Amino acid sequence: MDFRFDIILDYLPLLMKGTLWTIGISILSILMGSVLGLAVGLGKMSPRGYLRWPASMYVNFFRGTPLLVQILLVHFGVVPLFLGTTNAIIASIVALSLNSAGYMAEIFRAGIQSIDKGQTEAAHSLGMTHFQTMKSVILPQAIKRMIPPFGNEFIVLIKDSSLFAVIAAPELMYWSNAMRSQYFKVWEPYLTAALIYFILTYSLSKLLSYIERRV
Repeated sequence: MDFRFDIILDYLPLLMKGTLWTIGISILSILMGSVLGLAVGLGKMSPRGYLRWPASMYVNFFRGTPLLVQILLVHFGVVPLFLGTTNAIIASIVALSLNSAGYMAEIFRAGIQSIDKGQTEAAHSLGMTHFQTMKSVILPQAIKRMIPPFGNEFIVLIKDSSLFAVIAAPELMYWSNAMRSQYFKVWEPYLTAALIYFILTYSLSKLLSYIERRV
């Protein structure tokens, strides 16, 4: 096998640029997905059926359909519907945020329900509203227990962002495919991409382990 390091060096600036897009899309998606996921998770736990039913349908849809299908729906359907034309970066962030929210909702629900109900009853007996109880009593404790699944979800998002190459979002896999097409080589682009993804996810897992020990 004739492994060519020179073409990796030629493409290194573009691969680094793609890596930055991968990180940026993943961070924005996890932030937006967390906010939306919290709302969906609270809706799913609501005693009111008109909140619980849509939240449950949301979770079932985004967990039960392939991410690639969701990306194509958002890229060719949702984004043009609002912007008049499509945009690969915006479609990537929207699709990954919506998908992440479906999983984050379940993480929030499991974390909140893991807190003993007696604490909610005690907070209510002190005159705290439901919002104050969630904000000051339940969520601070639940979030500590959610850190490991949060980390797993972030790692999954980074790896799933490789699917955005199909809509020409200029992330890491897009430039890896460009290198393969230009030089008709397979090992160089994909082994380099695999190494970069591994460095990202391994570093993140170590960082989350450190944070988990410190909390």
